[in-house]
Amino acid sequence: MTVIIAVAREGAPGERRVALTPETAKKLVAAGATVRVERGLGALAHFPDQAYADAGAMLVEGDVLDGADLVLCVQPPPPASIARMKPGAVLIGALQPQADEARAEAIRAAGVLAFPLERLPRTTRAQAMDILSSQAGIAGYKAVLIAAQLAPRYFPMLTTAAGTIRPSKVLVIGAGVAGLQAVATARRLGAQVECFDVRPETREQIESLGGRFLDLGVSAAGEGGYARQLTDEERALQQQRLAEHLKGIDVIVCTAAVPGRPAPKIITAAMVAGMKPGSVVVDLAAETGGNCELTRRGETIDSGGVTISGPLDLASQGALHASEMYARNLYNFASLLLRDGALAFDWDDELLAKTVWPERAAG
Repeated sequence: MTVIIAVAREGAPGERRVALTPETAKKLVAAGATVRVERGLGALAHFPDQAYADAGAMLVEGDVLDGADLVLCVQPPPPASIARMKPGAVLIGALQPQADEARAEAIRAAGVLAFPLERLPRTTRAQAMDILSSQAGIAGYKAVLIAAQLAPRYFPMLTTAAGTIRPSKVLVIGAGVAGLQAVATARRLGAQVECFDVRPETREQIESLGGRFLDLGVSAAGEGGYARQLTDEERALQQQRLAEHLKGIDVIVCTAAVPGRPAPKIITAAMVAGMKPGSVVVDLAAETGGNCELTRRGETIDSGGVTISGPLDLASQGALHASEMYARNLYNFASLLLRDGALAFDWDDELLAKTVWPERAAG
């Protein structure tokens, strides 16, 4: 039988992205699947229903997940929706089952085969399916635009009849995908840009984008492309040198995060107190606690003349392009499961075996 792929409208507050675009719908139909989408699926991301219909998808009113073999999503469906999925159905998206026990129990009880793509191994082959990277790029870009809007200064140097305006000094903390996109965006806006990361191997990437690598004398290269935990001595040295450096910085964009863990605290309240009035901190790590001690999730506050913003759902603010990239990530992963229009699972493929949840027993 032909596999039925279903996509429901996203219900999470503030979520505008979609897991399926007309482009990827057309590819899945060409692969032999029947694609069902809930009416109005792409409205907030500017993909009209007619575009899905033209791509060969079926527009459905009501419960589109009923009887589906494979379900694509951005945010995880509520437990009640998961409970209505048929046993053996596949669910692919940013699911984070271990972050919500009710969701985890619903997946187990329904017999659903979940593929939380945040668990995807970080290998070269997996890059085309890496939702963390594709969405982080959008977030890093938007963060710099927010900083430029909040700052009482120009970013570029300007020479005018009223005198010369010196460029803003921007420091990006963390040289992951979001951080590197922030470096590139701030440079395009004309700022002087530095980037700090405890992984020395990021220097070349930072400098290739026109930024300067800020070396505080602390190296914490870890496994899987992430930084290891700093020792108490390393952390004290880092904070001492960083605090002094921040006195001359106009804008900080914080991007340091490790999936599944609270964000590392890098900017202390004392550091903020030492910054110039009118300085700005935009903390992309706000969703997991923030890199700045004073960050408030989803709020913009003033602390002694320093503006601190903890934005949420930044990728949704670029919903059209974010959806295009996210949907391609999901399509590329779903393609591993489709054979002649039906589902097939190669458990010798590490991308499937290491991503599936609940985890399969060895052998």
